[in-house]
Amino acid sequence: MTWELYDALINGIPKDAVADKIICGSDHCLVRCDESVGFAATLEDTWRPQLQPSKKPGMPLRELAQCIKSWQFSEASLGLAAINAWYNNKDRVRALGQKISNHAYTEDRGSDPFIMMQREVKDKVVTVIGHFPYIDKLLAPVCDMRIIERFHPKENDYHEFAADYLLPESDYVFITSYTVAEKTLPRYLELSKNAVVTLVGPSTPIAPCLKQFGVDNLAGFIIRDTEALETMVLTSSGNTHRTGQKVNLKLNG
Repeated sequence: MTWELYDALINGIPKDAVADKIICGSDHCLVRCDESVGFAATLEDTWRPQLQPSKKPGMPLRELAQCIKSWQFSEASLGLAAINAWYNNKDRVRALGQKISNHAYTEDRGSDPFIMMQREVKDKVVTVIGHFPYIDKLLAPVCDMRIIERFHPKENDYHEFAADYLLPESDYVFITSYTVAEKTLPRYLELSKNAVVTLVGPSTPIAPCLKQFGVDNLAGFIIRDTEALETMVLTSSGNTHRTGQKVNLKLNG
């Protein structure tokens, strides 16, 4: 799969779209394009050089999105934010059949994939990449759940090296959106080709083109309160989940 997934995301952005604002914080980064805002978690950096040393407001959004291919992970995070600035636009997501509130913050448990899919995964083999909050209470009681966690493993979590063994035998797989910027997502999708796959997290691009690479559901986030989010990114404080609403798009109808 190599770069095909990333090229599909980048090429779906019009050449004339512009990155109007770029904000890089220690925990998150943000890109604004017209009235749309995309953000992503800032991943821990590497010693690799930047792919694009000069990144300024007013540059083409597609050019900024190319940073997703960088092996300097803070730069790749910014590339993902640029991608989300295009795809996670409220009007585009509405056009995909999602109900988007006009409020700055919406608590919508019905769009939480771990709640929505409790009945569907009952008695199934489920692997979750990323130890999400409350997942032990939401999924573990109803299925055979395994958790792969790289950054902050808890008791009984698996190392990421176990993915080659756990994913092929899973019925359902939930993958954190961190993997998009890490560029481990294509490999995990190859390993999960026999499973129902959900990409989860506020950095998830609501991009239907991901279906062709093996993603069945997109559980992401739409920003509604831009000013509040900008303050949170700049100050590394606050709860970003209170700046918009969750969405859950099923790509298989």
